[in-house]
Amino acid sequence: MKKTNQYLLLAVCALGVMALSTNFAAAQSCCGGMTTPTAADVSTNATPDLLTTCPVSGDKLGEMGKPFTFIYKDQEVKLCCKGCKKDFDKDPEKYIAKIRAADKK
Repeated sequence: MKKTNQYLLLAVCALGVMALSTNFAAAQSCCGGMTTPTAADVSTNATPDLLTTCPVSGDKLGEMGKPFTFIYKDQEVKLCCKGCKKDFDKDPEKYIAKIRAADKK
């Protein structure tokens, strides 16, 4: 193979690898909509959620698998599934009130 053809092939391969790695990095950065926990999300000083039911749906926690757990304003929140998070975000204080009422019992 002539030197110019070898250099051309090498350049095309290098561009291909760069294009694939850029697409791969872009795909990895979104993580399918999931986010990595921040320091606020993994706070050890959060008030525990003592409810045994989802404050949004009312379903018993654990029936649909492991509860979706996160921290909201230093309050641990356990939901039955990730889908309930959208409803929680619409009126979080309503659901926090339910959780804190259970803490007082």
